[in-house]
Amino acid sequence: MTGVSRRRGIGAALVQRLLADGAAVFATGWAAHDASATWGMDPHGDDAGLAALGAPPDWLVHESVDLEDPAAPARLVSRVVERLGAIDIVIANHARSASQSLDEVTVEELDRCWAVNARASVLLVKAFAERHDDRRPGGRVVLFTSGQHLAPMASELPYAISKGAIHQMTASLADHLAGRGITVNAVNPGPVDTGYLTGEDHARVARMFPAGRWGQPDDVARVVAWLVSDEAGWINGQVIDSEGGFRRQP
Repeated sequence: MTGVSRRRGIGAALVQRLLADGAAVFATGWAAHDASATWGMDPHGDDAGLAALGAPPDWLVHESVDLEDPAAPARLVSRVVERLGAIDIVIANHARSASQSLDEVTVEELDRCWAVNARASVLLVKAFAERHDDRRPGGRVVLFTSGQHLAPMASELPYAISKGAIHQMTASLADHLAGRGITVNAVNPGPVDTGYLTGEDHARVARMFPAGRWGQPDDVARVVAWLVSDEAGWINGQVIDSEGGFRRQP
């Protein structure tokens, strides 16, 4: 599982849920990126929050991996197999965000968002397919997109473009792997309260949900835990908008 860096984040909630469901988890984050985006950090340290999860020995591994490196996905999958003996599930929860409009967009940021968000996701699925033992049932891939297919994200162009690629690749990856008993789906979790907005901005977004609250990391974890379970074996090639009825228009 990628994108595990903050105790308040989606990744930490996913780890906790999968451990509770009996999975061994190999989690990754990228400390250098987190150092430049400090929102949501735990003031007491232990930003990944993994030590607080009480996982049994050898059930939880955490390493720092730079997915902008094109060789990193294959190395990561090899490390998982080496450490845990097999790989059954890939959850590509990582993301590089960028607030650039068309007037502001740079070649560097377009390339970096593409590399981290879109390219790394494809290469993770490729490496997983190469190393997965099809004699083990229940191969699962869960990718993460955003809401760019539901409404414009004009102020986050590099991010929206790269996440749009994930949305569009899901069906094709699923089709390629379906005959091997591996499903590929994507989740758009909508706005999730991981600490990136505060004050009136936070309250304004909360009012855009019918429930009057933001999505929480646990809301995302429940959807993903179901998608990787045996019960969801008939769900394949889908992009699931799990947004709690989020209203983009007043």
